Amino acid sequence: MNSVWQQFTLSNLHLYQWRGASYLYRLVGLLQSWRRDSLLMQWSEPIGALLVALVLALAPFVPNALIGVLLVAGGAFWVLLTLSDETVYHRGLPLKVTPIHLVVLLYWSIAVVATALSPVKMAAATGLVKLTLYLLLFALMARVLRSPRIRSGIITLFLHVSLIVSVYGVRQSIFGAKALATWVDPESPLSKSTRVYSYLGNPNLLASYLLPAIALSIVAVFAWRGWVPKALALIMVVVNSYCLFRTGSLGGWIGFGVLFVTLIILLWYWWINYLPPFWRTWLLPIVFGSMVGLLLVAIQLDESIRLRVLRLFVGRGDSSNNFRMNVWASVVEMIRDRPVLGIGPGNDAFNKVYPQYMRPRFSALSAYSIILEVAVETGFIGCACFLWLLVVTFNQGVQQLRRMRVLANPDGFWLIGAIAAMTGILSHGFVDTVWYRPEINTLWWLMVAIIASYYSVQPSANNGQVFDSYVPATQADNELN
Repeated sequence: MNSVWQQFTLSNLHLYQWRGASYLYRLVGLLQSWRRDSLLMQWSEPIGALLVALVLALAPFVPNALIGVLLVAGGAFWVLLTLSDETVYHRGLPLKVTPIHLVVLLYWSIAVVATALSPVKMAAATGLVKLTLYLLLFALMARVLRSPRIRSGIITLFLHVSLIVSVYGVRQSIFGAKALATWVDPESPLSKSTRVYSYLGNPNLLASYLLPAIALSIVAVFAWRGWVPKALALIMVVVNSYCLFRTGSLGGWIGFGVLFVTLIILLWYWWINYLPPFWRTWLLPIVFGSMVGLLLVAIQLDESIRLRVLRLFVGRGDSSNNFRMNVWASVVEMIRDRPVLGIGPGNDAFNKVYPQYMRPRFSALSAYSIILEVAVETGFIGCACFLWLLVVTFNQGVQQLRRMRVLANPDGFWLIGAIAAMTGILSHGFVDTVWYRPEINTLWWLMVAIIASYYSVQPSANNGQVFDSYVPATQADNELN
């Protein structure tokens, strides 16, 4: 059974065999003669990190068109890096191709076929371009984040940017903010309440943006050294969490709950060998029991929390719930008519086809659910591949966390934060549409790239073959430098 699981999650995949047989991989090194004479490419890793940093630093504040330009620049730079690698080795280590990369490539290939067979090919082609840019950003991030120094710097930058976003959201909660749309049922007692949206223009979008910020700021309390950085991380946790609460996003609250539970479990696993026998057994039940108790108390004492939680149980009695249910019903009909490869990727394709199925007065820009959106865009084949990608990514994250735990390497905390952030974003995305916005999609692929960046390989001479294996991060870091 264990062997079947390893094969399904590509845990025992020998990537050197794939590299040797892949025609695509043979493109690596076509421009290596040019790179030897290029002064600019001597700074390739810092330049790649700068492009990633610009995307993360500007995403909450600038129009999506500018982010698109940066994504094009990042994608083009990754292609240039790959084509100009001098050998299959990169600075002493084989070029990074992980099981996550292979499943991502498969998903992109399915999206290409779905585009070719789409009933609205031009609209789907636009969506395919956007998807390609996000995946190229993932490839670039997974490459530059191999360096623990760059990884820590990128995460630190994101946490400071998210703190700025949260502070402005807290300011809106104090001084008020004009609602840019009807975000609350006008018949609800909460219709006059302020839902903050900071620089992102939408409270649900802000809530999803803050989920990875909360996860990474919590683990930063343990990863950062010194009392001042730890105090700053703790301030980030408080400000980000309060801002998330003030968004009034029920989906964001659900994501936070799933994220927090994941964090507690992974942190318990990290420290289990240092805990007395009693706490090894009872720590999780005590923590989760306390969380449930605090939630019940909050529901009793705070009317806004009580009313929003009750929305989960009123079904179509809430206008927001009713809207989503009608959209989901229409999307299910769309999937039923094109179940194999869907209508093609992107919101443009969705907007072209959805009006043929929508219920009167329930227009929508997307499926309001990640799984339904993937299924309607790429069919059951694409949806199965996406679920496989999740399994492979989480499995790789757990495997690498186990390795970092054995080494007692504090970089393992960033793995914990990335895994927890993914669960939070997914949980929110099951009932909302914000996952496809650039501010969130870039963060999603950042979390996947963080996990992929820990995958370690080392050259091993054996009849000229290169074997994939895990090596300590400290050793890999020394070889990179």
